[in-house]
Amino acid sequence: MIRFLLSRFIQGIVVIFAVITITFLILRASPGGPFRSERTLSPEVLARKMEYYGFDKPIPVQLWRHLVHYATFQFPESQVFAGRTVDEIIISGFPISAAIALPALLLALCIGVPMGAQAALRPNTLEDRASQLAATIGICTPSMVLGPVLAILFGLKLRWFNSSGWFDGSDWVLPSITLGLIYSAYIARLTRGSLRETLAQEFIRTARAKGADNTTIIFRHALKLACLPVLNFLGPAAAGLLTGSFIVETVFQLPGLGQFFIASAINNDQELLIAISAFYAVLIVSFNLMVDILQAWLNPRIRLQA
Repeated sequence: MIRFLLSRFIQGIVVIFAVITITFLILRASPGGPFRSERTLSPEVLARKMEYYGFDKPIPVQLWRHLVHYATFQFPESQVFAGRTVDEIIISGFPISAAIALPALLLALCIGVPMGAQAALRPNTLEDRASQLAATIGICTPSMVLGPVLAILFGLKLRWFNSSGWFDGSDWVLPSITLGLIYSAYIARLTRGSLRETLAQEFIRTARAKGADNTTIIFRHALKLACLPVLNFLGPAAAGLLTGSFIVETVFQLPGLGQFFIASAINNDQELLIAISAFYAVLIVSFNLMVDILQAWLNPRIRLQA
């Protein structure tokens, strides 16, 4: 177990620094300079800015400087949000993204798992076809469509919630429902397919032959294994939700990480773009490690080996 965790920790560090390197090289290779939007800057001011952020140094020196900053947790300053380091910006936006992501993830599980399980237990029935139709509609409906529909219906028409902004304690509801409904469709499809495959395996037939009741077979044996593909999906899905859904946060005008990422891309804030990409990589690595441990706990045949 310790060897596995140590191996995954080292692999995670390598992945995170690889993401920083690749993002840095892509941004440096993109056309235009880091201050291309500030067209009124004089050559002297532009030169001082380039020197302040280290853009006047050779590319290898700049890359090494970034890696050292992130390795020592001395994060650089944003180019657009003057006076604020990139970690301060991420810390300010992350709680809002998390306040949307966690209820959305819980809603997706509460809807997707029961709907998929019910469809798997009654294959080729009206319930199965209805749940699959609903899941397909959910997968095909983009958040840029579902979000405005919910905002118009519950925000402008019924006036139950604010249609945009982050002002009241209930402003997380509509964005969370938007994300939760979409992700529940994926979870329902995964649960149905995995549970049907598990119920057809030999150990399930053996349990039935020994006289085990249907409830025990489903909840004690089949559902534990059927949840493994769902867990694999939840790792990157949770990381994506926690770093902010760019479209949903734009639709509902929320000051989360998604909005900061879009602002940094529009304003070519390369320091903030690299920081958010690295933060996303940290979440991916962390959640994938949690998924591996949960899978080993649910399925004894899986061994945690380096």
